[in-house]
Amino acid sequence: METKTARLTILIDPVKKKAFEELCSQQDLTPSQVLRQLIRDYLERHDVDYATRVPVRKKT
Repeated sequence: METKTARLTILIDPVKKKAFEELCSQQDLTPSQVLRQLIRDYLERHDVDYATRVPVRKKT
């Protein structure tokens, strides 16, 4: 788990925000937990090593 934090501000329409928060609550997760996982998955899917902020070379 990350030890330092930084704030990320996004704009989203209120209807999607409410639906997202309700779904997170139903799954006993916070919106922050879900967004952090989404970001980790996105970085991994694009082969970005966020520990060093350098793209990972693909094995050929």
